Amino acid sequence: MRLLDERIWLLFRCHLLQTLTYWSVFFSFGLCIAFLGPTILDLRCQTQSTLQQITWVFFWQQFFLLVGSSVGGLFKKTLLSSLSALFASALIISLVFAVIPLCHHVILLSVAMGVAGAAMGVIDTIGNLQLVRLYQKDSAVFLQALHFFIGLGALVSPLVVDPFLAEDSCVLSANRTANSSGSDLEHLRNTLAGHGAPLHNASQYPLYTEGVVVTRVSYAFWIMAVINLPVPAAVLALMIHERLVRCCRRSPPLLSKKPDSSSHPTKEQQQGHGALLDCCSPSNLQGHPATFFIIHALGGAIVFITDGIIGCYAGFVYTYAVSPPLLMGYKAAGCLDSVFWASITAGRLCFIFFSYRYAAPALLSVSLVGVILVQLLLLIFYSSRVFLFMASCVLGLCISSVFPSMLAFTEDVLDYKGSATIVLVTSASTGEMLLQLLVGSVIHSKGSYSFLLCTTITSFIGFCLFLLLLYTHRVHRNHQTDSSPCLAMKDEPKIEGS
Repeated sequence: MRLLDERIWLLFRCHLLQTLTYWSVFFSFGLCIAFLGPTILDLRCQTQSTLQQITWVFFWQQFFLLVGSSVGGLFKKTLLSSLSALFASALIISLVFAVIPLCHHVILLSVAMGVAGAAMGVIDTIGNLQLVRLYQKDSAVFLQALHFFIGLGALVSPLVVDPFLAEDSCVLSANRTANSSGSDLEHLRNTLAGHGAPLHNASQYPLYTEGVVVTRVSYAFWIMAVINLPVPAAVLALMIHERLVRCCRRSPPLLSKKPDSSSHPTKEQQQGHGALLDCCSPSNLQGHPATFFIIHALGGAIVFITDGIIGCYAGFVYTYAVSPPLLMGYKAAGCLDSVFWASITAGRLCFIFFSYRYAAPALLSVSLVGVILVQLLLLIFYSSRVFLFMASCVLGLCISSVFPSMLAFTEDVLDYKGSATIVLVTSASTGEMLLQLLVGSVIHSKGSYSFLLCTTITSFIGFCLFLLLLYTHRVHRNHQTDSSPCLAMKDEPKIEGS
């Protein structure tokens, strides 16, 4: 028995080069998003900055990722502009990896990470848009695989940088002695590992900013730059294959020879696949029922919450584990984040098959209920170290498929006009940035247990919004069914003498 039927395999073979290219670009995305946490202390030494200064690099990466996600749809007007933007973004990520060892001031490093964040945002938007455009009603399977490659890149990146991280202080004071023990630095590195997690009470870590810099992390960035180089090469190869490069344009582009509607967006879809601001233009908002806009808002709110939970859990589970009542050891607690991300990657791999066998609403229902149950059990067994490891694994499996499933579901409901992709990608980036800041401030004022309480409450809100989305979908479908006979009668030619 084959996992996928002949039709899906045929679609995959028809779009093999395009699909593999988009998957590889998302590997580049994951490679770039995961390296900053483990290397942040070595980058602090390289720039000779304070902890408070270096943590701003997280913010600039996340902020410009949000900007890139919002404007990425501007490059969707034609296939040439889409692939050109993907090529430039993937190449920029390699260049940023190569340039980071040369950034000896925190402002230069922030600029470099801002540029990388914008490139990642463009990749996030265009990659999802192009894959939805290629497969439409069958896109759920391929979207799960697309986001699996983010997790794969996020797993590879820490493995590359780990051998080059400083084991003790990488800035030696004037007396040439180390100023922090290896265990203290490991604890601090794990505390900073969350994307954008704010650092409070940084003064308790007396790290020098002046002295002899001893770090080998530059080699890790150069290795990742080389690892990432095949990605822009793959995009360029796709452009050459589609005869979009000027020097190779001896005949019309391949896509212009394929009139199949499943491979091409209609004129209406091309107009809808703009940037976030383009989606909100008056010309694109006219003629749609209220449910059209409510579905956009609810879908965006759900991924805002779920991606925010992913960011919060990855950012604060270590802080929760080493705080009372768990008081887990630094090394054991440091494994929690790796377990969580590994389970997310494994979950997306499993859901490639599940998304073929089951409809997106069913997968979303199971996933969101699973997220709530896991977090309720965490509130009950809050003092169990073993259960925290188990819950991290199960939570990652449950929440891993929410974004790709929600994207496939909303685009299917809205007839693949593309604006849902822009809204969902932008909302997910916003949630990952803002919810971490909110939960971080609550933890600082109320204690580490509030971390579990905040994520559980937001999970309940997300599930309620999903139920409202299902109801709105039903109303929207009934509205379309009721209006279609009227449109048919309006377009039917009148017969004289009748």
